Amino acid sequence: MKKDDLPKIIPVFPLSNFIIFPNTTVPLNIFEPRYVKMINDSMKTNKLIGLIQPKTKKNNSSLELHDVGCLGKITSFKDIDGRYLIDLNGLSRFNIIKEIKNDKPYRECEINFDGFQNDIQLPKEELKFSDLELIFKDLKTLFEKKGYIINWSSLEKQNINETINALAMASPFSLEEKQILLESENLKIRKNKIAEILSTYTHDNYQNNTIQ
Repeated sequence: MKKDDLPKIIPVFPLSNFIIFPNTTVPLNIFEPRYVKMINDSMKTNKLIGLIQPKTKKNNSSLELHDVGCLGKITSFKDIDGRYLIDLNGLSRFNIIKEIKNDKPYRECEINFDGFQNDIQLPKEELKFSDLELIFKDLKTLFEKKGYIINWSSLEKQNINETINALAMASPFSLEEKQILLESENLKIRKNKIAEILSTYTHDNYQNNTIQ
């Protein structure tokens, strides 16, 4: 898909403490009636929805949204007793220009993709897995402390871009910290931001209230 083919108005799914990056895929369980309606409508058109974090920790239609989210395409769809299990593939990050008034149960926004020109065709990143050694070590410690289970050997078989983005999405960081990672311009900056965030989680401070 080319940038020119991307929509200017999209339905948005506010999801707290959850991010998706371009060129990654996440499973979603859709059960709220308004979002079931959103998925129904999307499946009839272009199969595109925008994931974006609200600025507070609860999902509610009146909540203020962050300015940057990620557009995703539904690549798998299953209807199980009125709830939907979907796979969403990230295409490109977007900026919200304004919210559109509508008579639908879900929200829609006018968006643009300024500043995210490389999301569709990801450039080759000059990073190696050796650059991630310290991040892997610190993340493993943090994940173990929080009871997270990560298939590290599987991660190491992915390309560097997929690995860093998977770690950013799965990390037990705060809503605000995940938003910083989403808005990071490129992979190298995102890797450095993960390292900066990890440095705040000292070994004697794993109960820090920023960990969700």
